[in-house]
Amino acid sequence: MSVLFNKEGHVAYVTLNRPDALNALDPDSWKELHEILRNIKEDPDIRVTVLTGAGEKSFCTGSDLKKTMPPKDCFASSYFDSDNLLAPMEMWKPIIAAINGYCIGGGLEMALACDIRIASSKASFALSEVKVGSLPGLGGTQRLVRAIPKAYAMKMLLTAERIDAQEALRIGLVSDVVAPEELLETAKKMAEKIASNAPLSVKAAKQAVVVGTDLPIKQGSMFEGLLWGILRDTEDRIEGRVAFAEKRSPEYKGK
Repeated sequence: MSVLFNKEGHVAYVTLNRPDALNALDPDSWKELHEILRNIKEDPDIRVTVLTGAGEKSFCTGSDLKKTMPPKDCFASSYFDSDNLLAPMEMWKPIIAAINGYCIGGGLEMALACDIRIASSKASFALSEVKVGSLPGLGGTQRLVRAIPKAYAMKMLLTAERIDAQEALRIGLVSDVVAPEELLETAKKMAEKIASNAPLSVKAAKQAVVVGTDLPIKQGSMFEGLLWGILRDTEDRIEGRVAFAEKRSPEYKGK
């Protein structure tokens, strides 16, 4: 299998498993990844996903150009009917990227589609498409400038230069940098911490940020208030208060 999946408790672990190709994805791999992500989205027992790459060298370097031929149809005929390759990642369940090495091109675009990015100290990052006469076409130009200050985003996009993990941390591209041997354990602990919280609240918090970022602050605050109202009468909100009063850990059901 070129994409591995396993589940521990409420956490799903997805591993891009083509280390000999630096975890670049060919068409069959993309299909496997899409199916896994759709199953994660539909599985009510999964609350958080950790996404990483197999081996020590690479998280992902995007699509495998050796096995990805240009489409035969004209662009217009596919534009209106095809989803972006990263569309299945668009869900309200959080996704943590555990970046263990090269995070280049489409690989960085994949990481940008995640909610939290944790990097190995050996990781490196680049959107290098302009070097080969292209541009990041999986949301890279849009997500990067929303993830880090515009000046840094433009520098990365226009120079196509690679940055290391410490620079990625400095500019806010990643939240944490850890030793390579600590990467997956760090991601696991963070995922389990998130999964222990009320799942509807976690989804609502993500939705408030994702949707609200594109709204004026007044409308964003109104949307936030709507989500608060949706949560107000849930069983989990009552359970959270009862558990606090009884000095015990809450048992959330996502209801």
